[in-house]
Amino acid sequence: MSDRTTAVDSDVEFDASAKLRPLTGGLGLVFTVIAVVTALAHIYVNSFDPVSELMRNSLHFGVFAFMCALIYPTVTGLKTERGRRLMLAIDVALGLVVLAAVVYILAREREVSNQSFTSVWDYVACTVLVIAAMEFARRAASVIIVMLVAIALGYILWFGQFIPGSMGFPGLSYEIVLMRAVYGEEGLFGTIASISSTFVFMFILFGAFLVKSGAGDFIINIARAIAGKLTGGAGFVAVMSSALTGTISGSAVANTVSTGVITIPLMKKSGFPPRFAAGVEATASTGGQLMPPIMGAGAFVMANYTEIPYFDIVAVALLPALLYFAGIAFNVRIVAKREKLQPQDQDAPSAWQVLKTGGVAFLLPIVVLIGLLMMDFTPTYAAGFAILSVIVASWLTPNRMGPKEIVEALVLGCQNMVMTAILLVAVGLIVMVMASTGVGNTISLMITEWAGGNLIWAIVLIAVASLVLGMGLPVTAAYIVLATLAAPALRDLILQGEILTAFMETGVPASILPVFMLFTPDVLVGFAANAGLSVDPAMAEDLVAAVTAGAALTAEQAQLLVALLDIPEVQAMAGRYREEMLPAGVLVTALLSAHMIIFWLSQDSNVTPPVCLTAFAAAAIAKTKPMATGFVAWKVAKTLYIVPLLFAYTPFLSGDPLVALEIFVFALLGIYALVAALEGHAEAPVPMWLRPVLAAIGLALLWPNSIIVHIIGALALIGFMVINVRMARAAAQPAPTEA
Repeated sequence: MSDRTTAVDSDVEFDASAKLRPLTGGLGLVFTVIAVVTALAHIYVNSFDPVSELMRNSLHFGVFAFMCALIYPTVTGLKTERGRRLMLAIDVALGLVVLAAVVYILAREREVSNQSFTSVWDYVACTVLVIAAMEFARRAASVIIVMLVAIALGYILWFGQFIPGSMGFPGLSYEIVLMRAVYGEEGLFGTIASISSTFVFMFILFGAFLVKSGAGDFIINIARAIAGKLTGGAGFVAVMSSALTGTISGSAVANTVSTGVITIPLMKKSGFPPRFAAGVEATASTGGQLMPPIMGAGAFVMANYTEIPYFDIVAVALLPALLYFAGIAFNVRIVAKREKLQPQDQDAPSAWQVLKTGGVAFLLPIVVLIGLLMMDFTPTYAAGFAILSVIVASWLTPNRMGPKEIVEALVLGCQNMVMTAILLVAVGLIVMVMASTGVGNTISLMITEWAGGNLIWAIVLIAVASLVLGMGLPVTAAYIVLATLAAPALRDLILQGEILTAFMETGVPASILPVFMLFTPDVLVGFAANAGLSVDPAMAEDLVAAVTAGAALTAEQAQLLVALLDIPEVQAMAGRYREEMLPAGVLVTALLSAHMIIFWLSQDSNVTPPVCLTAFAAAAIAKTKPMATGFVAWKVAKTLYIVPLLFAYTPFLSGDPLVALEIFVFALLGIYALVAALEGHAEAPVPMWLRPVLAAIGLALLWPNSIIVHIIGALALIGFMVINVRMARAAAQPAPTEA
């Protein structure tokens, strides 16, 4: 999303590089009034006086659709003033039609809900809302989301009946589809719209208030105070400031253009290559949404989707986020050493000075937010009071927020929300189709089948899907779609590994032993043959004997039993007992790991070509080639793909702090080794022949659940670093002069 600035006392201005309508004069004033009323209404409803879900969500869409009509013209590039005025009139009319349709469906809720349409206007109003969601999604984002919605609606209405096999669907009538799309719990104004109108908007608004209160300047200055005078300090400033800003901004692109205008020139001045400076800023800004406590509202969306408590999510998300930023910081350090850079920010303020002048404006609202959450207030209620605390805290700093600044913050929050609100409502149509047809479960099973039961291949498939979806959807929307499609399959594959371990350690649980005793060796061999598996009768007999005796299984027996559990005939008798094989904590960890993997991978479109808007925004600031900058950002963002593997293969998210800390420490060393191997430099250059060895050390340190391998890898890395540091010191000494 393009960054936009607000000048309430004159006009509402937007990024000239985007195809947006400049709202000036009276039109700018109208937009400002609408935005202020909308923001205040959301704060009031979410914090003090809840209304029905349909009313809140439909009005949420209606007002943001009207704002979208003002910001994004139907046709761009008109040359004449008369043409532009005509287009504005058309867009205003379209926005008013959508608002009228919203009012109509609210008035008709009692008569239509759970019954049938009784008037042609019911069809007209609901059709208008569906088409408006698609059209405004096209304007705000791209045609990709429109294509996805069109395919989904076409599938449930018509062509699903022509698809053979499990993907086929007989189709529903136009009336039923419209009713489910508008009045259903999964539809335009259902669960996904609730996420948009509550968590997402409230925290984007909270971020806008923090920005207007001067918290952004505080973040930059505290980062400069801590790291500005270090070697490569300008890069560390970018990493730290983007981590803190990104968690509250809700947008990686907005983060990039707000902090990047300071950090990218600072890095270039320090001697970093321009493309690297832009790549670091883009990557660090993307990671802001991985950083607790807010995670760009991601933590609240995930808590709503998984029913796992918010604090459980943010508690286990901290160390992985630190690994992500550590990977970027290692790149900064290594490039600074390779380029022989010296500290440039000698005018960096002291940390105490920064804390005195601006710390309250940033820290007090965060403390209020977390405190209210710990007191079991709802996230939206906590966000409402956190917004009020921003205003109060600003009066303890030189940047006092008066009426003008408050209005600017309200407008900025709405501007930053327009695209997300429209897209999340439109995504509700896709979720509605998945829920109505069961195609989501079918696709989840297909992912398992395509991956061949292999967890790593499933993750690769999800990564590719997230990249494609991310070209047209914001991170939150891409996460929701992928979580609906892939999370069940990913969770089952993670549990498969846990079940395998449990069989090897304790055998088959006594609670389900009677079920497995029904399977004689001959029956198992027959089931396996039907599924295309070749099982030795003697091995089947040994397996049955071990299961019956309640003994721990060998690795070979455990693998065979896990494979047998995936056979339909066996699943029909024993599959429903799968969850009884494992403790409740393991089941929760598997669910959280699946969602966290998808959430992390949904960020990759920000830094991965061909469409990486965050990198493109950074390139515009650095004045570098966009695609080349995208590849640099993708290279710097290695940990975005490494850490999800830790979620999949280790108990990193189990909630055990000692286990998580152990994984974190060895992973930290492993990531440094991999970065050094790929860059060919640590504290000193790494010879080409040694780089594969260093990469192997990094893989050993990241290898899951093997403390012996980790210790060996750590000792090897320490040995390498001792030699490398000596090489660096030798290179730094001046050459002896001849007498």
